[in-house]
Order: sequence, then C-alpha cells, then structure tokens
Amino acid sequence: MKRLTALFAGMLIIGAGLAGCATGLSAGGWVTLFDGSNLDHWYTVGDGNWRIEGGEVVADKKTGKDNGFLVTKNIYTDFQLKVEFWASDDANSGVYMRCGNPEVITDKICYEANIFDQRKDPSYGTGGLVHIAKVDPMPKAGGKWNTYDITVKGDHIVLVLNGVKTVDVRDSMLKNGRIGLQYAAGVIKFRKVQIRPL
Repeated sequence: MKRLTALFAGMLIIGAGLAGCATGLSAGGWVTLFDGSNLDHWYTVGDGNWRIEGGEVVADKKTGKDNGFLVTKNIYTDFQLKVEFWASDDANSGVYMRCGNPEVITDKICYEANIFDQRKDPSYGTGGLVHIAKVDPMPKAGGKWNTYDITVKGDHIVLVLNGVKTVDVRDSMLKNGRIGLQYAAGVIKFRKVQIRPL
C-alpha cells in the first residue's frame, strides 16, 4: 500500500511538472519578460525612477535630465511582442525595438512604437512608428489599460493597439537589437510583457 501511495504521489509530481511546462515561460514559444514580480530580464538606462508596485513596473518622474529606459538583457531579431501598459493622459513613453546600442536609445536608432497622446505632431503619436509610419486618426491611450501587439519579422513591422492595426510597414534600417520601455513624462505602468521569437 505504501508503495502504491508513493507511486501515485510521484505521478502527481511528474504531472504537475509537465503542466507547468505547458503553461510556463515557454508555452507556445512565449517568454515572459515581465509578470509583475521582478525585473530579471531587464536593466535600467537613464533617469527614470522605475520600481515595482502592486505587480506593475512604474515610473512617474526623472531622477536627472535624461529619459529613463528598461532595456532587455537579450538581443532579438524577429519576434512578436505583447505589452500591457497604462499611461496617464500626459505620458510620454514608448516601446523601442532593435536598439543596437543599449546605452544610447533614441527614436532615430531604434524603432519606437509610440505612447504619447499629447505629441505636438500627432501623426507620429500613440499607435505610430516614430519617423517611419504615421497614424491617422491617432488613438488615445491615456487613463486606461492598453495592449500593444507588435510583430517585427525581417523588414515587416506591424503594430496593433487594443486590437486595431495602426501600422503595417516595411523598413530595413535595423536588423536586431534590444527592446526598451521608455519613461519621458507623466506616469507609465507596465504589468505584462511577453515575447515570442519568430
């Protein structure tokens, strides 16, 4: 009887382990870069006051004059990226991709999926790919939770904001690099970031 009990317990442990594999970091090829618990996949660049609060990573001021970034430790080439974020109405943020120099991050040497409802030139505001693909009309992200679903494969870049495609463009300027989450103004919160290499 003890042997059967031990065998049954062992099968339960193995089954739980297999279920964990199916729903864990690699389920469907997805890797969770941020789930509210830690910033193990990231390091900071610049002057954002990033911290984890209530399962979200938050920034709401600069500690110096430069913008702040959370930057991935890994380099990515082709991928699908899902980002859940909350932005204040006056937030200036963005999701930067294929950043070749992780210490110098700008919208001229990275692709930037913008989060900026009050941008002076709204054609590259929220939902746009700065300097590359305009958005018209510009959606608003302020004051609510939003989801960016971004696909970058070869020279093809697609941005989907809250289920609506805002950008579908081809650009071959950048081949690979790190991903960055920006803080420049207002309040920005991220609660889930996942990536699936393609």
